[in-house]
Amino acid sequence: MKILISLIVCLGITSAWGQVIPEDRVLAVEELAAALKPDIRVELSKDGQLTEAKLAAYFRAFFAEHFFYDYRSVPARLAHYQGRYDNQTGHTERALDHLGKYPDSTQWVLPFDYQNGEAVNAYALRHLARQHKMVDIAFLYFADGKDPRYIRYFETQMRSLNAALVAGQYEKIADGNGVFEVFRAGYRILNWLWIHNLFLNEPEYSDRDQLITIATLLQHGQHLYARNPSFRPGNHQTRGMAALALLGIMLRDFQGADAWRERAMARLGEHLEREINPDGFQFERSVHYHMSDINNYFYVYQLSNLNDIPVAEAWTAKLRQLFTTLAKIAYPDGSAPVLQDDTDNPWAEKNDISGAMTLGYLLFEDPVYGYFATDKVEERMYWYLSQRQVDMLEDIRRKKPPFGSLALTDTHYYLMREGWDKNDKVMIITAGLDEEKPDHQHGDMLGIQAMANGQVILPNYQVRYSLKDFDFFKNSLVKNVALVDDQMLGQEWTGNKGGSGFGKFRKLPEPEVLSWESNDAFDLFIGRHNGFEDIGVDHYRQVIFIKDDFWIVRDRFTADKQHAYHQVWQGHYTLEEGPNLLRATFPDASGVDILQIRALDTVVQDGRRGKAWSRVSKTGLDNFTFFTVIYPYRGYSHRIDESKKAPDIGNWRVNQSDWEIIGDRPISLTRQAVGYFFGVRKMKKGLINIECAQAADLYVEEIADKIRVYAIGFEPCILKWEHYTGRRGPAREVKPGRYVDIPK
Repeated sequence: MKILISLIVCLGITSAWGQVIPEDRVLAVEELAAALKPDIRVELSKDGQLTEAKLAAYFRAFFAEHFFYDYRSVPARLAHYQGRYDNQTGHTERALDHLGKYPDSTQWVLPFDYQNGEAVNAYALRHLARQHKMVDIAFLYFADGKDPRYIRYFETQMRSLNAALVAGQYEKIADGNGVFEVFRAGYRILNWLWIHNLFLNEPEYSDRDQLITIATLLQHGQHLYARNPSFRPGNHQTRGMAALALLGIMLRDFQGADAWRERAMARLGEHLEREINPDGFQFERSVHYHMSDINNYFYVYQLSNLNDIPVAEAWTAKLRQLFTTLAKIAYPDGSAPVLQDDTDNPWAEKNDISGAMTLGYLLFEDPVYGYFATDKVEERMYWYLSQRQVDMLEDIRRKKPPFGSLALTDTHYYLMREGWDKNDKVMIITAGLDEEKPDHQHGDMLGIQAMANGQVILPNYQVRYSLKDFDFFKNSLVKNVALVDDQMLGQEWTGNKGGSGFGKFRKLPEPEVLSWESNDAFDLFIGRHNGFEDIGVDHYRQVIFIKDDFWIVRDRFTADKQHAYHQVWQGHYTLEEGPNLLRATFPDASGVDILQIRALDTVVQDGRRGKAWSRVSKTGLDNFTFFTVIYPYRGYSHRIDESKKAPDIGNWRVNQSDWEIIGDRPISLTRQAVGYFFGVRKMKKGLINIECAQAADLYVEEIADKIRVYAIGFEPCILKWEHYTGRRGPAREVKPGRYVDIPK
């Protein structure tokens, strides 16, 4: 029997907040009509009483027209999805895992046990609150002959949360594991909207069931609205506000929903302005969180466009910038380096950005984004595409990116790039620390990663908060960094209040970038940090990319007493010449040699989780500078020949220059008319004499009618020159990365 919804009965439901929709309980189905905007209520009631069936039919029709896709296309879309992703086994495994752990009417506050008697921990509760495996149960419903018990399970578990809300028996925000915490509530809304649209065509999902879901989402919306009156940094509020914006669009016929959308858009606009750096990278400096933000903004931008709701131009510009920046940092194979708390695949050495870039292509139809795109987006995002966008996946236009070496000067990532062919070389240097929220930062200040010949030759590794060695993989022994004694760069580790596994360093080095220069001959990075000042050591790192051959990495340490100085190199290396030549080889016979031009004392090799690293050391000195060559090669004959006492580095000669050099243990690398010189005080060749006020590093190139001299050292160089014919140049201060021309 149809239940009549009385308008009169519902007039007294205004909450203490002055809102028609309360935040501390879920409206009864009979109360929904009174929560509608008056004009909608009048329109729906003009042919008589507003029945439950009529209200449910209205919202089905509204979802069909205004949601990401028409629910009536679910059978065809589901067949296409299963054919493209072939992932029902995964859905089933995750669904059965959830069904086996939790009863349909579960608890929502710790402590309580799984159905097998084991204790539910904080990490598990957070994932229960997200309800992401409930989506897998929805897919199991379709795969298992549309067994109605799966729909009933969804409905009952949702209602158990509604009951817990009224009783106050749910985990609170103050405990660190809040079930209604903005991120988890937002995640849950996204999943329940998805499930709701999947089930709308199913007889088992009755009119009343549908309206209870809508009523539950209304309570969630009002709860998020009330608790987010102002900006809070971080992706948690962003996820929640994205969900609130969707509710503001899809439930716009209810009183107060317009205010939800306005508040959500205001908060999201603030996040775009304050958390997407001017260089286009998300402020937490992680690819994972960068792509998570892309998803958050995509949901809102996409649904706004589908509903002809204008979005500010600043939104569009910032959203495009998020995709462009991913392209800027990408490896030639279309993946991206692992940066800070990247968590999708623990211990992976690359990030798959194809799904995110495919979204960029579908939104903006930019063939540069198409270069990274595939014929499918990430699985969950498929269900937020329009049919036109699904069709676009069949014919993606692609264009090689125009980006070369570059600096993201706000986030402080520095890219040294050979090009975009599959064997080209790329290195990324991390030299930033977010002042607002460094929670996701690792102990890798001035750390580097590199790819060459299609292989990640200097890796970093993805992590997972719940793993017991999360703090280890977040710190310096598994980074390509320089260290002093036994001190790591990440200090004062602390876990989060909820005990879910996430943790952060209270103390991290503060970086300073001293120089960045990119030209046709070389890329130069020079930086320092204060991570060892408490033990009286200054550290500088200099990285030079000799286009397009190899890298030089020099770590300079100065102190007033003796220390042990280290470099840590990630990879599976053999010791060709003790600590002075490490070698890693890959299945295609390419490899990387790590050559020390200045002899070291020891090397210690270690590993964990299938990963390995080597720590090379020089001990018993107050001041020391590593001089390290990172040399990628293809094939045995192109390696550094370890059988030679003074091997060449490719076609570069080491300490065999035709310049006469005086300096502090000077080192030269020369090839034809160019050379790199380190620790130089005087250089003489033919009629030209070059002098530096103190030992300096120089790049020297002989051009037709002049000699160009770049300063490439840690400090500015006071340089003067003279011809033996009597011509002289004035003493000049040449800053790192700058040059002076000397006429021949």
